[in-house]
Amino acid sequence: MAKFLSAAQLPLTTMGNDSGLSSSDNDVPVNQVTSFNGVLNQFVHVSETETGTSSSSSAMQETKRQLDTTADLDSDAQTMPKRRRGAPTPTLAMSKTTTVAKTTLESPVPRRLTRSQSRSTTPASPSVPSIRPELDSPSRSPSAIASTLPSTPSPTKRSRGRSTPRKATSSPISLPASSCLLRDTIPENLILLLVGVNPGIMTGTTGFAYAHPSNLFWKLLHASGITSIRHPPSDTYRLPELYNVGNTNIVERPTRDASMLSKAEMDAGVPVLEAKIAEKKPAAVCLVGKSIWESVWRARKGRNIKKEEFRYGWQDGAENMGRTEEWEGAKVFVATTTSGLAAGMSYAEKLAVWEELGTWVGSRREAGQGQAQAQAQADADAQGQLKTEAEAEAVVKAEGSGPAPTLAP
Repeated sequence: MAKFLSAAQLPLTTMGNDSGLSSSDNDVPVNQVTSFNGVLNQFVHVSETETGTSSSSSAMQETKRQLDTTADLDSDAQTMPKRRRGAPTPTLAMSKTTTVAKTTLESPVPRRLTRSQSRSTTPASPSVPSIRPELDSPSRSPSAIASTLPSTPSPTKRSRGRSTPRKATSSPISLPASSCLLRDTIPENLILLLVGVNPGIMTGTTGFAYAHPSNLFWKLLHASGITSIRHPPSDTYRLPELYNVGNTNIVERPTRDASMLSKAEMDAGVPVLEAKIAEKKPAAVCLVGKSIWESVWRARKGRNIKKEEFRYGWQDGAENMGRTEEWEGAKVFVATTTSGLAAGMSYAEKLAVWEELGTWVGSRREAGQGQAQAQAQADADAQGQLKTEAEAEAVVKAEGSGPAPTLAP
């Protein structure tokens, strides 16, 4: 370990001259110790008996003062309180003091958060890795970070006066008449023939009348008493044998809504409907919907029906449909539409109209049952009469043919 000499043991050549420096470049005066953080200061000793130059003594005192000041600043920098926002930065004269102060002041100072900002700020847990590490880089600028965030479309306000476009549906809006699976059920001598506008899309594809669940047809048939139970659409072809009720339409082409049919297309179906009625001769015809009677009116009179001329229910006898020279035609009853898209009338109002028709159908069915029973009784009586006559004739024949006469000997 190197041995340090005090100032009294150094030769005069190392003590320096009036300028404080020796003529040799290898000599290092003790008054120029400026490193090791003042540690060498304890080995620097100037004897009171030594007589040096005034400049050398003052230089050594200045060096000691600088080292002490530097040590004090180093210890103060560690315990220096946080600088308040807006506080002026002190200016130091010494270069080392300025460097220490600058380093201390430029250290990151925690930002003072307001109460609203602290609620929206969640400190990151040191044990949980960051989901977006690229956002945690301090070298990233705010614009660069914003470009990496997913952009969310801003909500658009609906403009007033503009209707919302109707969503596209998977079902077609219409089908050709040739692809419709629904068939007419019109046997002869029906009590009631129901006439609809045209088949819906579901009716055309399934082959069952009024097949859409929102349609009130089957519900109104049962509630009005025309049918004893609420039948499903699959019982379309059982109505004639169960209740003597049939079904047809004025237009065969299926559409999603009856409003998609033109007046000309509906008017063209009136003569076809008249021919069906004249051929099968039902007792009454029920037009399921006001628009059907409007088409019949235009086809017969060549004009639209007036508001005061229209009424639901039974129409005058002069308006019977299917009239021929031999037959007076079928009575006409105009009922409400059963479509779920028509909201002009409540269910109670529709049921009131249909109940009038159901009452007539029930009375006609009872009358028909009585006639059938009377006819069956008449047939039975006729069969009994024939049987009695046959038995009497057989007896007469048996009595008229006696035993053969015998000859005398």
